[in-house]
Amino acid sequence: MKSTTEKRHISAVGPVEFTDIRLKAPQDYAAGLPAVKIALGHAMKEMGLAKSIATLAKMNQKGGFDCPGCAWPDPDHRSNLGEFCENGVKAIAEEATNKRVNIDFFKKYSVEEMSHWTDFEIGKSGRITDPMILREGSTHYEPISWEESFKIIAQELKLLDHPDQGIFYTSGRSSNEAAFLYGLFIRAFGTNNMPDCSNMCHESSGAALFQTLGIGKGSVTLDDFGDADVVMVIGQNPGTNHPRMLSALEKCKDNGGKVVTINPLREAALVRFKNPQEPKGIIGGGTAITDHYLQVRINQDVPLLKLIIKKLAKIEEAKGGVFDHDFINTHTSGYDDFIKDIHQYKEEELLAMTGIDEHQIDEVVQLLAEKKRIIICWAMGLTQHKNGVDNIRECVNLLLLKGSIGIKGGGTCPVRGHSNVQGDRTVGITHHVSKRLNDGFKKAFNFDPPTKEGLDVVKCIKAMYEGDAKVFIALGGNFLSAASDTNYTAQALMNCNLTVSISTKLNRTHLIPGKTSLILPTLGRSEADKNRFVTVENSMGRVHQSQGRLQPSSNNLMSEPEIVANIGKAYFGEDHHIPWQQLGEDYDLTRQKISEVFTGFDNYTERAKKAGFDLPNHARKGDFSKLPGGTAKFSINALPSHDLKEDEYLLMTIRSHDQYNTTIYGLDDRYRGIYNERRIVMMNYEEAIEKGFKTYDVVNLISNYNGVERKAENFMIIPYDIPRGNLAAYFPEANVLIPNDQYADVSFTPISKSVKVEVRR
Repeated sequence: MKSTTEKRHISAVGPVEFTDIRLKAPQDYAAGLPAVKIALGHAMKEMGLAKSIATLAKMNQKGGFDCPGCAWPDPDHRSNLGEFCENGVKAIAEEATNKRVNIDFFKKYSVEEMSHWTDFEIGKSGRITDPMILREGSTHYEPISWEESFKIIAQELKLLDHPDQGIFYTSGRSSNEAAFLYGLFIRAFGTNNMPDCSNMCHESSGAALFQTLGIGKGSVTLDDFGDADVVMVIGQNPGTNHPRMLSALEKCKDNGGKVVTINPLREAALVRFKNPQEPKGIIGGGTAITDHYLQVRINQDVPLLKLIIKKLAKIEEAKGGVFDHDFINTHTSGYDDFIKDIHQYKEEELLAMTGIDEHQIDEVVQLLAEKKRIIICWAMGLTQHKNGVDNIRECVNLLLLKGSIGIKGGGTCPVRGHSNVQGDRTVGITHHVSKRLNDGFKKAFNFDPPTKEGLDVVKCIKAMYEGDAKVFIALGGNFLSAASDTNYTAQALMNCNLTVSISTKLNRTHLIPGKTSLILPTLGRSEADKNRFVTVENSMGRVHQSQGRLQPSSNNLMSEPEIVANIGKAYFGEDHHIPWQQLGEDYDLTRQKISEVFTGFDNYTERAKKAGFDLPNHARKGDFSKLPGGTAKFSINALPSHDLKEDEYLLMTIRSHDQYNTTIYGLDDRYRGIYNERRIVMMNYEEAIEKGFKTYDVVNLISNYNGVERKAENFMIIPYDIPRGNLAAYFPEANVLIPNDQYADVSFTPISKSVKVEVRR
């Protein structure tokens, strides 16, 4: 389909020029004083001295505000030196920046001009100060009143042929209160089209954990890391994506525990951590984090885990004492079929798939044979594959064999990304239909929620592209840069009659508009909200308050709950039986309604004001009595199959160190030694030589699925310590290669970590 906005000659991907690359040797440690210096430099540049001090003093502190970056939990006892990390400081500096995207800014720059900026340049423009509209056929955003904005949204929604032509996206930065009201409005409107950022990242985790353990969340707490004998870190890079996790790993090591890392890249943070709040992290050598580093080939985690389990089974059969048969017999089902399946594989074939030296694997096997308190942590390195659900289920199999779930110091730990992505799902942001959830909404608000399954991210993009969905509303996020198949997604957005972004800062999605586009500016996490507080849920299921303290960046901002409530009021009218205005203004009332719909939120406001509270988690208690058959489930998982041609590689998209999700703080990937450039592709040292590639050679990356060729232009070859046959490149620059029709079975998560590509000069 064609869109009238194509006349604007806008760019979905930005420029493809280079920015004067510099290379250094990769670092062999993370954090330390350099991280402190760089973090404070970012804060000072964006906020100035006084504002930086005031902001960081309240960040992640009791009575303060929650970091808008990752969802890693805060300890019960907060550090007086500061409870934040380098990338958390960068995140808050971006939010609390003194730069402004105001009415004069939008007068100066057209949508077409801004679309040709890099994502870095767009993001660095500053905070949006006023509601803005891009009218059909116009070249520039113009100011619009809040009242007229809500009126336009209501009118466009009423013009739809049916509610399922509306798409309502949620990012993980919204609060529980905002997400709940958003889900309430969407259901009252009449659809379950609630795609959210989980669809693109941890949906595979939720699906796998629900199938095997009956709950789509992890089972460990932060304290469990200090009690663990072994922590396995699989498919994640804590030093960049959630640096405060390194303190938990350090605590594990200090208490005698061991860390096993399974990852295609050798990441500095998993080699050594210099804690800047400890003397040994300042004047000493810090803490060696990983005891056993298994540099597995991309998406060969199932073969590796099967090989480890097979070797453990041999020791069990020979000596006994390896598997916890009391736990297996009492709390699980499917063990016999699982073991029978494991025996069909040949060790040498599994070993060949992993690309790892067998001696290294045997050392890990011996360690696991002797230990029980085992935590397995993972992130998108496991979830974003065709077999992403199988990857996590195989991790669960290992833990079930060892009886390591529901015990102190053991369990599952999916490390979530954005700060409240788990909370959004908890309070009802889901495209799946649940009778229990619908009954809860009906009881609390006296209406019948829709019973038709909604659209996830993959399906909603397809619906917009094909003209089956005509209004797109986003509660936060940078949808275009986060999604796969950038050009396809861009055309999908442009096919809409109306696109709406509830945002703090300018991003690329604003520049790839529907026929009409609205930007509604909202308060940041750090900004005062009329003395009110919101709540969030961390990666381990604890709900706690967050209260901004800074002066809002504009007098014309509105909080997310208020924006959502005003949309509801404009659509349904002031006399609707749901009191939209009151819910948007009175967060205590909203929390009361949350407690009426969901279990575990009793006395919500008062408990949130104190230390917070943990939501019910039967897996944490080792209680599987409510699952079918009353047991946790072993699963049988197939080996991955990629069928690479002779000239094809498997590419994974990754973040740089100066990046969180789609927000780019700078152009340096300091730990990996890559500076001032993002259009790079990492290739195995020896393989680069064999293929005749030199450092800085310029190539195009080509993916071809079902006859559709996709191209990422102008990437520099960087020989790197990565397994043969594998490549790595940064997103969102490489997202153009990810096909819209290739995703994980069951979860529909795009295959962002295992894309088949050719490298062409």
